[in-house]
Amino acid sequence: MEGMKGQIKEMLQGIERYNPENIKTLEHYVDLQAREKGYDLEANLALLKLYQFNTDYYRLDVVCQILLKALTNLPHTDIILCKCMLTQDILKDPSVETILYLSDLLEMCQFKAFWEAINEEAALINSVSGFEDSIRKFVCHVISITYQTIQESVLQELLGLVDENAIKVWMDMYGWKLGADGLVSLTNQEEIIKTRNITEKVDLDSVASIMASCY
Repeated sequence: MEGMKGQIKEMLQGIERYNPENIKTLEHYVDLQAREKGYDLEANLALLKLYQFNTDYYRLDVVCQILLKALTNLPHTDIILCKCMLTQDILKDPSVETILYLSDLLEMCQFKAFWEAINEEAALINSVSGFEDSIRKFVCHVISITYQTIQESVLQELLGLVDENAIKVWMDMYGWKLGADGLVSLTNQEEIIKTRNITEKVDLDSVASIMASCY
């Protein structure tokens, strides 16, 4: 995919960006991203723009792949950029509505509901390799900035995991430690509580202007 990335970047320069003959190449590139876990937002937006100008070329399966890939890049707001490029007809498609519903659940941190929802959408989700693990990375990001400690069972639920060994893999990945009380420690308190030396610099001109205003 990396070799093709340079080719695509060159293709999207100048007026060529709007050449409908590039649609097939960009669609192939989206499929490559979905299979090889790569991502190129600029190329995907360029394809959606070409679809806007050439509605007869619209491929719903490719649009869904682009939206799902945008979700894998959370917490960045790529999904909003992609959504803005879609026509009302496309937005009303059931598959697109499902993906946008999943996006809303993630935005609201309704992770349990998200995992329940995608269990019913296996065919849609499986079109993007590594989708679930990419979402778990986002969930871990949210958890790490929200909690200092969390019950292992709650962590497992938020990550949508049922295998106990799988939860240990994710804990090891982020350096989280499980205590005897069943609590997972997400932070090192020594790293949180640090002594800081605060130096205040007040120049003479600033003091003079303050004193002058007192008279």
